[in-house]
Amino acid sequence: MSAVGDMLRLARQRKGFTQKYASERLGIVQPVLSRYENGISEPDDALLMKAAQVYEVPTEFFQIKETVYGPPVSVHPMTRAKADVTGRELDMVTAELNLRVMHIRRFLEGVDFEPSRSFPFLDVEENGSPERIAGIVRAHWGIGSGPLKNLTGYVESAGIIVGMSDFSGASISGITFKVPGQPPLVLLNKSHPADRLRFTLAHELGHIVMHRFPTPAMEDEANQFASALLMPERDIRAAFTGRKVTLQLLASLKPEWKVAMQALLVRVKALNIIDGNQARYLWQQISSRGWRLREPPELDFPQEDTVVLKSMIKAHLSELGYSLKELASIVPLREGDFVSMYGLEVDAPSKRAMPKLRIIS
Repeated sequence: MSAVGDMLRLARQRKGFTQKYASERLGIVQPVLSRYENGISEPDDALLMKAAQVYEVPTEFFQIKETVYGPPVSVHPMTRAKADVTGRELDMVTAELNLRVMHIRRFLEGVDFEPSRSFPFLDVEENGSPERIAGIVRAHWGIGSGPLKNLTGYVESAGIIVGMSDFSGASISGITFKVPGQPPLVLLNKSHPADRLRFTLAHELGHIVMHRFPTPAMEDEANQFASALLMPERDIRAAFTGRKVTLQLLASLKPEWKVAMQALLVRVKALNIIDGNQARYLWQQISSRGWRLREPPELDFPQEDTVVLKSMIKAHLSELGYSLKELASIVPLREGDFVSMYGLEVDAPSKRAMPKLRIIS
């Protein structure tokens, strides 16, 4: 397959266009576009100029000669079934992921990304339960007992790049994208509250640590890992000892543990701190209040800040002397699309422990 064909397909999928619709916009028949995208025929310059207009990308977009990767192994859905993530939506998200890894590859040419921690690879079939593996990760990172204060900080300092996306409106909470020779990229749904973002990030970390290949149990295992990482058994038992499990108690513990009331309820049921009848009653109470989809806003806490991508962009703009237009052109996108993709929050990074970025001369 030709590089031009790969980029033609990527540009189309990024816009969410079917091949039939795109061919109509381009003024060609669908079989011709199919041959272009599959590298059987080469489009001429006039067609590429038309494609740049239709797909709203610079003409230089089609000159990129890089591997275009398929969809990620795991897509962490929202509360609806995974089947609700349509093929069109998955194509759009996969196109975004490919563009982001192309950007990151170029960002890394200008800066050294030096993680201050590492993350272990612990295959779940060889290293016991997700619960045990979560405990090993906490120990590996030197996390003490009790609530994990800044999960994003630990993940980024271990060399994993975290970003935010709207996923083109798809019902997705998070995605991990791993390509050869680059740090893992985790994208989270920027519209979600902080409790869900933290659990989703812990879930995606579980995939990175435990899963090299897809298995039928991988989503359940990642959820078990996330629960144990954020709510270790010994500590969470101590938090509930001698206390009746009520909605009020769950609400009071949410800001302390920085997890959803529902995540706490799932955890205490899994550890048999409460019985099935108690759990069913509390779930009924949560449902009757409409809290399944949105817990009380007054219990919200701030989202954890992502630092690495912002720092890379800031380094290119302020230290390497790029203009915004030039930065958007390194993997050619229109300037507005680049700004939208990254939010371009390039304020000074927070002073927490994080990977070092060193300008490469």
